Amino acid sequence: MPRMHSILKGGFPTFETARPETSAQWETRRAQLRGTIRRLLGDLPDLFVPEATVLGTEEKPGYAVERFAFDNGVGDRVFGVTLVPAGRTQPGPAVLYHHWHAEQYELGCRELLEHVHPELDFATGEQLVRRGYVVQGIDAYGFGRRRFQGPAGEKEVGADVEAALFKTFLWEGRTLWGMMVRDDMLALNLLASRPDVDPGRIAAMGVSMGSTRTWWLAALDDRVKIAVCVACLTRYQNLIAQGSVNAHGIYYYVPSLLKEGIDAESIVGLIAPRPLLTLTGDRDTGSPAEGVRIINAFAEHLYRCYGRPEDFRGLLYPNVGHAYTPAMWDQTLRWLQTRL
Repeated sequence: MPRMHSILKGGFPTFETARPETSAQWETRRAQLRGTIRRLLGDLPDLFVPEATVLGTEEKPGYAVERFAFDNGVGDRVFGVTLVPAGRTQPGPAVLYHHWHAEQYELGCRELLEHVHPELDFATGEQLVRRGYVVQGIDAYGFGRRRFQGPAGEKEVGADVEAALFKTFLWEGRTLWGMMVRDDMLALNLLASRPDVDPGRIAAMGVSMGSTRTWWLAALDDRVKIAVCVACLTRYQNLIAQGSVNAHGIYYYVPSLLKEGIDAESIVGLIAPRPLLTLTGDRDTGSPAEGVRIINAFAEHLYRCYGRPEDFRGLLYPNVGHAYTPAMWDQTLRWLQTRL
């Protein structure tokens, strides 16, 4: 990767995020950071606990599939799926699973039930529910059953919907990413309200865009007790220096983060001291390895400040690209089993 430039573009200087000396220092900065990040995400509507409509239930060996929908309070219907272990009657652990992008706009939360990741020969959601977790996922804006929810309706689909939503929300004082994170918060509200879920034992995880959705949600909401982030841990300054800004879709970008002195390590750092596992390939174009090392080193320092170094693990896999490998999957299961 090219060395970091002293300036990024238009004379904008690079910067390093200062490390706190104590957890108390970070707690003070943490409150300020959260306030700034929420402001940069835009004027987002208030949150609430959605009332979901069950659209259908399907029994499968060892678990049930519940398909649902809810109104997100701004005129859009959110569709999702919940996988419930057979015989679950008491509150237990749950996983909020964020689907990826991969330009698979028709897929959405069906990722939980389909063989999507080439390196794995199974559906990840099915594997999790068979291990006793309630697993829930929703379609993000522009995906799955929401892929025509742009301002043009069925005239546009896919990347055109993302672009139209990005532009329209900016006019409205919002950001597309902020609205996506808000929907994930609504999904968390719904999951935590289920009688078969222990709200103190909810993990979040995802791959690629799902990874980014996970670390943003966990950074802003302490109810995510454990986070697993696979194949997307992107430090923005390193992405610019590498010339890979277009490795991510337009949905991803939040105005003025760098202007406010915020790079990804600060956002990821808001998860501390809750258990966090990051799994990234060193050949992943969208997550430059040098930036991953900076984020992971910052997190390691924070967790040491809290006296909980064992609750963070950041792995950078040699000669692995943008992928979810069997080794990463094994680490995921181990992390969930020991922490959740």
